[in-house]
Amino acid sequence: MQLRRKDTQTVEMQMGPMIDMVFLLLVFFMVSAKPVKQESDVNIGLPGTVAQEEVVEIPDEQRIKIQADGTVILNDQPLESPQNQVFNQLTATLKRFKESADANKSEALVTIDPDDQANHQRIVAVLNACAVAKITGVTFADSSQEEE
Repeated sequence: MQLRRKDTQTVEMQMGPMIDMVFLLLVFFMVSAKPVKQESDVNIGLPGTVAQEEVVEIPDEQRIKIQADGTVILNDQPLESPQNQVFNQLTATLKRFKESADANKSEALVTIDPDDQANHQRIVAVLNACAVAKITGVTFADSSQEEE
């Protein structure tokens, strides 16, 4: 008995429609993808001093008293002792005051109130500290006025 061979059909996969679909997907993903920002283009806001839109209430002025023994007092708080020749603490405080006044768009004002018996070199040192802090609104208190 002779066996018949079945004619087997070869199945072919159509490549044309598959290539068309791949290209359509490729175009779709290219159009819908957002461009990636490079690191140099990313805006980073670091903490720091920010200019204010409205004026914030800060003390109008800093009052520096110089006592007869040479003690320097800023707003009723002793900062520099009579032994200090360089006013590092006063200068740092005045710099911070100037920065906050600039950020609030107001003028930094300092009133110096020396005792009648205060050494003139201490007064000049306080003026130098104001100059280092770039404070130009410096006035002297009238000694004939009564303290408030």
